Amino acid sequence: MPATIWFAPWKPGPAERTGPDGDLGGTAVVSVTDFAPHRPWTSFGVNVAGVALRHTWDDVEGAIGLWLWSVPGLLRPRSGSVSVWRDEEALRGFVARHDHVRIMRTYRDRGDLRSTTWRTDHFDRTATQETARTVITEWCAQPAS
Repeated sequence: MPATIWFAPWKPGPAERTGPDGDLGGTAVVSVTDFAPHRPWTSFGVNVAGVALRHTWDDVEGAIGLWLWSVPGLLRPRSGSVSVWRDEEALRGFVARHDHVRIMRTYRDRGDLRSTTWRTDHFDRTATQETARTVITEWCAQPAS
């Protein structure tokens, strides 16, 4: 049975570009992350940390937008993000931010982390979320290490 993926509402970033028809257009870099904790209670802290980072999103240079996502489960919950960036440099800048580094160091040994990144020549919010949903569904179907 496929996992139920819950997405938080789209959080626009300072680099979001919206055309007259609501099309975001333009090139973008998409990053999808997945964290599967070794112990289910770890997911609470990870989710709180993700929401805290989401609250700073308006100040993240080069961020087009973000969805946080989760797959609930008693034994093996999962969560992550789908973040959209102006370019690779903006993504690298975020990954190196002190608050992000602190969270990654705190949880790196408490679960399995996966990520994938791709570039698109024409960013479409709906298509990107559906592609991310497919990736997350595939990850959830694979046993974590």
